[in-house]
Amino acid sequence: MYLQALHPRAVRGVMQNSDVRRDAWGRLMRTASFVGTTTYGTTEDAERAGARVRRIHRMLTATDPDTGERYGVDEPALLMWVHCAEIDSYLHVARRSGLRLTGAEADRYVAEHRQSARLVGLDPDAAPGDRAEMAECFEKVRPDLSAGPEAREVDDFLLRPPTHPLLVPAREVDDFLLRPPTHPLLVPAREVLWRRVAHLAYASLPPYAHELYGRPAPAPATVTRQLRLAGLLLRRIPARVRRQLPPKHVLRAMARLGPDARPAPYKLGR
Repeated sequence: MYLQALHPRAVRGVMQNSDVRRDAWGRLMRTASFVGTTTYGTTEDAERAGARVRRIHRMLTATDPDTGERYGVDEPALLMWVHCAEIDSYLHVARRSGLRLTGAEADRYVAEHRQSARLVGLDPDAAPGDRAEMAECFEKVRPDLSAGPEAREVDDFLLRPPTHPLLVPAREVDDFLLRPPTHPLLVPAREVLWRRVAHLAYASLPPYAHELYGRPAPAPATVTRQLRLAGLLLRRIPARVRRQLPPKHVLRAMARLGPDARPAPYKLGR
């Protein structure tokens, strides 16, 4: 979201049509569900999810506060920006955190996501088909990017998001019911659960994004070490535990494909 928020027209579509602060976890789960469905679901499930997204986007508009222009959030240029920022970020963080992909495999990943571009309403042939075309898309849109008021609001939210009650220790939940959400007892949970992740997400942005936000980041080598450590720790979590996390698309795919079906992304190239 850090990267996507740097496109003023795109981020207005989000901020003017949803309450990110009050429904942060709901939005996160809806996004995770869509990505999980298009990754692990059946073709029919993916098509239904895409149709639902397109239907919602057709009904939504945003307004430029400077010019008064009203525009649809499903403008191809906006959909393309969101698509490129999402797919490039997934690929960048995955490789930098230790997932071994060859250049050809990385290009294939980008090409395969032309189908996810189609699902949200884009012409798949217009979407990037490899990393070089992805880089061209970013170069083309760079002059349109800026850290405007909406991007600053996203930045502030990501650094200080609301913590879901289920992820806060019981003592803090009891206190939360009696005191404002800024009570100091909530700070440790928020720090552990999110703030370090948010800082790492920001640090992993491309240099031009740091320049636009006007906030420095650690040296690239330091960020890479942190991402590799995070990837290592996450991969140490037993698979049976990881697969229980909502929305459980992996478990449903395994049940559909049979007892011997197992996702094995860390065995690529072996």
